[in-house]
Amino acid sequence: MINRIVAAAALVPAVLGATAGSVPAQAAPRTTAVVTLTYDASGAGKWADAIKKAAENWNTAEHNVHLQPATSAGSADFVYKATSGWPQSTLGPIFPGGSGEVQLGEEAVTEGYDLARVVTHETGHILGLPDDYDGPCSEIMSGHGPGPSCTNDKPDATESAQVDQNYARGASAARLKARHVVVDVWRDAPAFATTR
Repeated sequence: MINRIVAAAALVPAVLGATAGSVPAQAAPRTTAVVTLTYDASGAGKWADAIKKAAENWNTAEHNVHLQPATSAGSADFVYKATSGWPQSTLGPIFPGGSGEVQLGEEAVTEGYDLARVVTHETGHILGLPDDYDGPCSEIMSGHGPGPSCTNDKPDATESAQVDQNYARGASAARLKARHVVVDVWRDAPAFATTR
């Protein structure tokens, strides 16, 4: 009798959890063909290692899109360039044949921000993610919000799922829309976006 009571007591939380509104996490939709985006980092200078790390971070997190270096500079879907200003990027999602650009601003480095975090964040814009400066350090799109002591350079599960959703229909889902440039002001001033 005691064993039956213990067994029944063990089932109560499981049954309540299933009926009390808890929803199991669903896997991100997978496309039939992974979208491959190519990038050109020939103009990125000292950012080269951080770019490799950012591509690795996104490739590890994603199912529906894969980043790889372009075979030639003119064939890239987006480019990385070292600049003297603040980081900024085209807001995607960018698809094959696109024309995105990531400007890797030296001013973020001068302020003490981690290179791999900056590149992974800016690449998130290419993949269609907006800024969330109020987010925690664990969110790559929180950018400069948590301050320069935050060195997390990996997207969280929610960000990863959104990018997978952006590319779930494969390359045929290329959307014709106005492109925006997101300027990430990696200090206390507010960021802004301009239409390109």
